[in-house]
Amino acid sequence: MHLIRASLRYASYTDRKKLAGALRPVYTAVNADAAEQALTELADSPLGRKHKSALAVWERAWERFTPFLSFPPELRKVIYTTNTIESLHYQIRKIIKNRGHFPTDDAVVKLLWLAICDIEDKRARARGADRGKPANQRNAPARLIEGSITIGWKQALAALDEFCQDRNLEPIN
Repeated sequence: MHLIRASLRYASYTDRKKLAGALRPVYTAVNADAAEQALTELADSPLGRKHKSALAVWERAWERFTPFLSFPPELRKVIYTTNTIESLHYQIRKIIKNRGHFPTDDAVVKLLWLAICDIEDKRARARGADRGKPANQRNAPARLIEGSITIGWKQALAALDEFCQDRNLEPIN
């Protein structure tokens, strides 16, 4: 998602939808070779020649982008955007930055747990204020921890289990 946004900054407002649609075969390709071929075809098209700077963003980030293509399509749909994760990290970093030093590992775990509970409480209050409003007027954030709705999560979880089956991952107690 970030790579798409970064490349669209170089496109005019009128060309953004066309360029985003033309980039779709690159990030939905079955593997890195197919993605590279799709990017080359786009670069040779009139739209690609018009927006060379936008495609240069992809070329510069290619080594960081291609590991994404090794994941199964079901899992890619879930990890495509990281907004929820980034939001949580931002809020947690803000809390940790003010502490500086922790006497024990338990102190860190306790602070993180309390921070996540506080974040979820704020979100729950916002959802409560939105209760009863029509769906198009609600703007409260979704649940952060348990019960958050992620479309295709069951398929992604199954794909992740199959993708990582040779890693012998043991649950953490």
